[in-house]
Amino acid sequence: MKKSVLVRYSMMAAACAIVPGAIAAQSAQPENILPMRAEIKEQAVEADTAAFISEPVVQAIDAMAEPDYPVVQEWPVDMAQALAATIDKLGAEGLSPADYNPAGLRAAIAAGEGAELNQLASKAFAWVVEDLRDGRTPMDARKQWFVLDPDQDRYPTGKLMADALESGDLAKTLERIMPEHPDYYRLREELAKTPASSTSRRKLVRANMDRWRWLARDLGSQYLITNVPEYQLRLTVNDTIVRTYRTVVGKPGRTATPQIAESVEGVIFNPTWTVPQSIVKGEGLGARVLGNPAWARAKGYTATKGANGWVSVVQQPGPTNSLGLMKLDMPNRHAIFLHDTPSRHLFGNAARALSHGCIRTERATELAIALAMLRGGLTGDEAKAVMTSGKYTKVGFEQTMPVYITYFTMAQDINGELKEFSDIYGRDAPVLAALDKPRVANRKRVTGEQIIPIEDNLQDS
Repeated sequence: MKKSVLVRYSMMAAACAIVPGAIAAQSAQPENILPMRAEIKEQAVEADTAAFISEPVVQAIDAMAEPDYPVVQEWPVDMAQALAATIDKLGAEGLSPADYNPAGLRAAIAAGEGAELNQLASKAFAWVVEDLRDGRTPMDARKQWFVLDPDQDRYPTGKLMADALESGDLAKTLERIMPEHPDYYRLREELAKTPASSTSRRKLVRANMDRWRWLARDLGSQYLITNVPEYQLRLTVNDTIVRTYRTVVGKPGRTATPQIAESVEGVIFNPTWTVPQSIVKGEGLGARVLGNPAWARAKGYTATKGANGWVSVVQQPGPTNSLGLMKLDMPNRHAIFLHDTPSRHLFGNAARALSHGCIRTERATELAIALAMLRGGLTGDEAKAVMTSGKYTKVGFEQTMPVYITYFTMAQDINGELKEFSDIYGRDAPVLAALDKPRVANRKRVTGEQIIPIEDNLQDS
């Protein structure tokens, strides 16, 4: 991406900045914004985000069983030798060569071409592909991981095997499935320079390298990505950070923020909030709204009581709304989304696992205006007018934008420094344990964990 584009993007973001707690926005400069938007749009080659949505998927366990590419293919000795050499080097990718039966493969190579070599080489290649493409960690060790990685469909194992055998270039074929994100390669460098005696650190590096393989290798040209333990959100163009925002994430326990990959369909300015029954009934809000109309009006609450006694409460748009002035429209089964908050003082805390699951976003109005311009087709002045109108308005995107809610306990921070982050939800332990156990074959592709819709995630802390 051209440096001038990044500079103009930063100017746009600064021009969209909102004074915390204020309704009125500063005046943006359209002459800087419009050329930037056109240039960024020209560069955007959208990924197939439909495959990122965490919906139930019925998938065959055996990724090798494509109809046109058999599970077992014919391996010449020289290609099997190249495969054995590749396996020997897998430690650099945080994998263990012993997982891929190198001794058995070399014995088959020594015996010469034939059925046994074909069987062993095909299986070893398939396992290497599965671990480099999909990650080595089995699904039951990926706690609260609800992302469907599309790479198994985009890069079928049998097709990759056929391509490698036909081209004779095993390394180039495997490059097609390696993670593209620069953070993966930063971790790879760290692993290379970490002494073998630093067992715990090496395992932590390996675990976080594997987390990158759980995601799609191509995240898209423009996307949002938040690392929950870091309490940061990034707006990214061509894997370059153009803007960062502090976040408040879910408290540990039942309201911990899950890891998902979804599509943002638009921005909702001045949202309403339909209060969940866990608060209306469980915490007595319904009775309070009905019994104290003056207080309810001051807080923006309206209540309706049905003939059956059921009370529903909606908080209208306004400065006290629990969603603040915006939320991202990203439909998902978890009821998780990014939104503003009237409690902006919480962004000053060092530890910000304080919400009921959703992600509260610093300078959310700035982000909303930027996205309304980049994806919603509005000018800066139009976006500000919508926001300051005080009226509920949904600005749909011309193209959806991927958003990734991730969990890395070692990663590059927003300043490009490799850092460790507190494992606030205890999700490292099962991944680290999986690295010590034998490789799991025939792994599940989707989690069997229960989805916990976050009903009361909007309550202020």
